[in-house]
This record gives sequence, C-alpha cells and structure tokens, in this order.
Amino acid sequence: MGLFDFVKKGAQELFIARPDDAKDLIVYKWPDPTIPMKAQLTVAEDEIAVFYKDGKFVDKVEPGRHTLETSNIPFLSLLIDNFTGGNVLKAEVWFITTREIGGKLFGGPIGDVEDPKSGVPVGLRTRGSYSLKVDDPKKVLDFFGLRSWSTDDEFEGWFKDQVKKTFRDKIAEMLVKQHMPLLDVTSGAYTEEIETTVVEAVKPHLVDYGMRMVRMGDLVIDMKEEDEVKLKSFYTDAAQLRMMGGNVQNYQAFAAGKAMLGAGEGMAKGGGGGDGGNPMLGGAGMGVGLGMAQMFNQQQQQQHGQVGMQQAPSVPQGQVGQVSCPKCGAKVAPGKFCAECGATLADKKQFCSECGKPLAAGAKFCAECGAKQP
Repeated sequence: MGLFDFVKKGAQELFIARPDDAKDLIVYKWPDPTIPMKAQLTVAEDEIAVFYKDGKFVDKVEPGRHTLETSNIPFLSLLIDNFTGGNVLKAEVWFITTREIGGKLFGGPIGDVEDPKSGVPVGLRTRGSYSLKVDDPKKVLDFFGLRSWSTDDEFEGWFKDQVKKTFRDKIAEMLVKQHMPLLDVTSGAYTEEIETTVVEAVKPHLVDYGMRMVRMGDLVIDMKEEDEVKLKSFYTDAAQLRMMGGNVQNYQAFAAGKAMLGAGEGMAKGGGGGDGGNPMLGGAGMGVGLGMAQMFNQQQQQQHGQVGMQQAPSVPQGQVGQVSCPKCGAKVAPGKFCAECGATLADKKQFCSECGKPLAAGAKFCAECGAKQP
C-alpha cells in the first residue's frame, strides 16, 4: 500500500457517515466494526445512529456531528478494545432513516374474486407505491439483525408479501360486506377507501418492527383482459334483460336466442372465419337469427296476451245481462216481464243519440260513449 492509499484509508476511518448513495435506504450498516477513538461521527437530521456490540443493543446517537470519545459519549467506554490500549472502539454502527421514505413499489396478482352483483369470478391485479416511516429504530434493528439483513431489498420482498396479502383479504372483505361491483373497483371509484383500509390493515404487521406504512400512491386495481370482457358482456346482457322484463321466461328466451345466434354466426363462417365461408351456410346462419327473432316475438306475444287476460276488468257477479225496468227502475234479468213489479219490459231496442250503439232498457247514459240520453 502506498503512502497516499494509507492516508486516504486513515481519513475514511476518522470520518463515519452514511454515504450519499445510501440515503434512501431504511437501514445502512457502517462496513468497518473497528473504529478509531476520536473519530468524527456525522448523523443527518433525518436519521439516527445505533451502536451494537456482539449483536446486542448498546445505545443510540442523535443527529449532529460527534467526536467519539468517552468524555462526550459515556457509553463508548463499553466499546473500548483493551488490546489496542484504548485507542480503538469495537462496535457495529447502524444508520436508521427516520423520515418518511416514499416511492416503494409493489404489484402483482391478488387472486380470483367473485363479483358480488353477477357472481362472475374475476382475476384481480394491483400495482402502486407506498411510503414507510420508522417509529422505533431499536425495533427496526432487532428485525433486520435477527435475519442478518443489511439491505432494503430483502426487507421489501417480505413487506410486499404483507401488502399483497392484506390487499387480497381486505378487497375480498369489502366486496362481500359492501357489495362493491368489480367494474366500479377497477374504475377507481373506490381507490381512496381501499387505500385507507389497506394502510390501517397493514399496521399490525409492522408495529412490532418499529415501522408503519404512511400512505399509498398511484394505486391501480385492474383485471385480466379476458375477465373484463366477460364481466362487461354479462352486464350488457343484464341491461337488455331488464328492458325485456327480466323474468325467467324472458331470460330463457334470450339465452336460447343468443346461443342460436352464436351457432348461426359460426355456421356462416364455416369454421374458416369470413369471406371463404360457404354461402349456403351463411344463409343458414341468417335463418337461425331470424328463427331466434320469431321465437322471441312469439314469447313476447304470449306474455302480452297473458297480461291482457289478467288485467281484463271483471264484472261483479249478479250484474251480467241485467236491464232496468221502465216502470219501477229495478235491475232485473232480461225477459218479457219485470221480476219486481210484473210490468212488461220494453222489447223495442233503444239506441244512443250520439254514437248509435244499442242502449240497455231504461238507460240514462250510453255505456259506450257516456252521452246522456234524452
């Protein structure tokens, strides 16, 4: 080693601080456990330095520039290496970031979830970012140290699994309890509610490790393309069925007709799809479509007929075919004589002076047009 390299190494040992390229890490470990006495330790405003010896927590140093000597920092007496005559400290120094760190990315499949309105299973996916903040540096070191982790990459892999698990559980719970349609969820209509729910639900997974998720950003929840097509097709069909009345008979006719139409299109394409198909098969496809329309029209006519029969006004029992007696005015059955007074019932038909329709004997108003009779 040349003189310049020796001086450079000695200078590095005298100044202990987190390097610039490690500023965004939650935890940074100083690489050399042998620290010269009276070395300069620089702790930034958004971090804290924690000292460990033999894997056990010793104490922490607050932000600022500190000279490492026992007169300034009493706990350093526990770290002095006696074999060096008291000129060297033996310790592990960790820098823990205490500010909120954003831009942590996550994403992946949530799993299959059943749409509460349609019952259609859909494969959901999510992606976005989140921010973290350290509340207890000692707990953070206990967490990292137990696993011998010295980089954020290993930690983030574990944490992303917690986020995805929480997403899967909470979205499924929200769909079941709040009946959120999946198309609304993927449209972003519930993004704010989902973010709040997930942030709160992740807290128990981190509190024992001295950290918390502060917020989420750029959250996107979507579904597989084929599942989206399937779900939108269901809602389109459902809207058409509501226009048709939405009953069982209409649904059966609609489903059968749609199946027949699909079969007709397949026959028209002849399996080859398009211009090379057999024209006779194309005619067959059109025939299937026409048959579908006729079947549905017949179904509608039958239903309308049934509704008309059900809505036809009924005549109260005992009043069918009654006429008024011209003498006593009693309502009696038609005949030659009145059943009440014995007077002769008029045989001569009377007609409405307005519309010309036959009138019941003794009628004061026309039963057809309502005109008053002279």
